Amino acid sequence: MLPLIVDTDTGSDDAVALLLAAASGLGDIRAVTTVAGNVPLATATRNALISLQTAGRPDVPVHEGCESPMTRALSTAQHVHGQDGMGDLDLPDPLGAAEREHAVDVLLAAPRRLPGELTLVTLGPLTNLAAALLRDRDLLGRYRHVYCMAGAADLWGNVSATAEFNVWADPEAARVVLQAATPDQVTWIGWDVSRRDAVMTPADQLRLERIGTPMATFAHRVNRTVAEWARDVTGLSGYDLPDPVAMAVALRPELAVERERAYVDVALGDETRGQLIIDRRRSAPAPNLTLVRRVDETAFKQLLFDTCEGPR
Repeated sequence: MLPLIVDTDTGSDDAVALLLAAASGLGDIRAVTTVAGNVPLATATRNALISLQTAGRPDVPVHEGCESPMTRALSTAQHVHGQDGMGDLDLPDPLGAAEREHAVDVLLAAPRRLPGELTLVTLGPLTNLAAALLRDRDLLGRYRHVYCMAGAADLWGNVSATAEFNVWADPEAARVVLQAATPDQVTWIGWDVSRRDAVMTPADQLRLERIGTPMATFAHRVNRTVAEWARDVTGLSGYDLPDPVAMAVALRPELAVERERAYVDVALGDETRGQLIIDRRRSAPAPNLTLVRRVDETAFKQLLFDTCEGPR
């Protein structure tokens, strides 16, 4: 199994990604770190604990991180994920609690103990990772690989006309990561992939509901408010799962059927905040990132269904 560190701002789709990591049999989560983004930090931590408990992994340590972006005020996505980040289902409190060690310290220390062994998957704004990079410029190379649910490579946004939420929420942090990244070390899976290859259609939702296990019911119900937002704002034919599809690529890289190596920067100005700037000219600087552009939709959804069914 793939040894994992997961950094998350645990909204409803992050919760499903944690189920994949914890219960698919493909990942071995060593720690979860939380960051403010979809919801405030304390809520993200609560939701991570609930998700791990649902997946049968309450033993995984959870560490709180940064409670606001590097230079900006916090802007959440509670209008998408619900005030509690989990579809406003009034879920009971988790049995466990967060550890005392700060998330940034965990991101720094874990790969020093196990150099080249751990895969880092980020599912929220890149604040924790950027803060760690400011202390250790070579940090990315200490991980086996770093996968980020970040950006929209086709410039079709979900929080603005051209920007994806995680990068928009803390673009300064995204730039810190991009300036330290290489395409052999860091892969981004953006909202463009989710919009095309990870939309749970009404038929998919019905299939998930019919599985009937606690994990399947949880995965579907927590995305209730996301489904409403997708219908009214992005016009998708169901709720999409950006964080689970990013996690799936980390767990099974062969699911990515189209990749691109490119030089990528991010816009910081108000009009284009969070938009990716991708230089594809022959005169462009050397690539700093691998972008996943398409994923095997059928195989991704089968992985989700199989995980929610549980052991056979």
